[in-house]
Amino acid sequence: MTLRVLAAMSGGVDSAVAAARAAEMGYDVTGVHMALSSNPQSYRTGARGCCTLEDSRDARRAADVIGIPFYVWDLAERFHQDVVEDFVSEYAAGRTPNPCLRCNEKIKFEALLDRARALGFDAVCTGHYARWDGATLRRGVDHGKDQSYVLAVCTPEQLAHAIFPLGDTTKADIRAEAERRGIQVAAKPDSHDICFIADGDTQAFLAERLGRAPGPIVDLDGNRVGEHEGAYGFTIGQRKGLRLGRPAPDGKPRYVLDISPVDNTVTVGPREALDVDEIVAERPVWLAEPPAGPIGCQVQLRAHGEVYDCVAEPVPAGLRIRLAAPARGVAAGQTAVLYEGDRVLGSATISEAVRVAAGVE
Repeated sequence: MTLRVLAAMSGGVDSAVAAARAAEMGYDVTGVHMALSSNPQSYRTGARGCCTLEDSRDARRAADVIGIPFYVWDLAERFHQDVVEDFVSEYAAGRTPNPCLRCNEKIKFEALLDRARALGFDAVCTGHYARWDGATLRRGVDHGKDQSYVLAVCTPEQLAHAIFPLGDTTKADIRAEAERRGIQVAAKPDSHDICFIADGDTQAFLAERLGRAPGPIVDLDGNRVGEHEGAYGFTIGQRKGLRLGRPAPDGKPRYVLDISPVDNTVTVGPREALDVDEIVAERPVWLAEPPAGPIGCQVQLRAHGEVYDCVAEPVPAGLRIRLAAPARGVAAGQTAVLYEGDRVLGSATISEAVRVAAGVE
């Protein structure tokens, strides 16, 4: 029996070629574009996001070239609840979320997959650069475009109904293939922006929703060195835009070390105080056999970020990760993804980091 596959088509080159490849594999493919805004005109014309009005048109044109049915599904309400509101509440709580990762988890591999299965589709096809053989998730061959990090939050049950046709290909080859196939978006730029922030100004977006909340900026000794309009407007490791009234005694730049929503205080200090050698993470999702004790592996702390050797150990709170060498600028709310070589072991949400240089949590 021919497998029925729903191809998620964002309007970009990757998802278009993935859909074309799935059709060539002999699957019964239907393309779908997810409308994630109730008012798509509010998103940026010509933006480098992934949810503009132009994107839906690009996706439809690509589906016509491939010769597959195409639909637009309205997931705006679900997207607002699970991604936009989550983004705002996480910043309000002093954490640093990754909305693209949350979109993969809650929209592409929960809402979309659930609806696809309910309609009789066997699997969802996407343009992610990752490899899945039905049991193991691995990095894509093109490590510069690898997206296994953002897929690591998915469960094995969700991935069992996923197809990633681009995992063994480089981005350059995908663009060339799109050109050969006559897909018009062959040269379209990759998406980088947060699609739901119309002008790219995250701080203004948060201020509009959370309101003005003035508070102090202090150094490690508790001295007041500046003022802010809302602690939610800062991220761990931030250097620019602090507008400090008092220079550091050594004249060196200062960085955001801590964000406390409880007392609305932002703490700044020297760069070396950002060093972290131990991480506690919660809500682990295992794509391999959950370890019974400590295991040596590697951890990645942000998309396309550096990879660190570590020892990961299950604990009652979730997971404790001890780094072989300090990482810098680790923030609660980010996702820690464990690897064994190019194989994904699992993921968890960072809840706490211990800073070596400052000696504080």
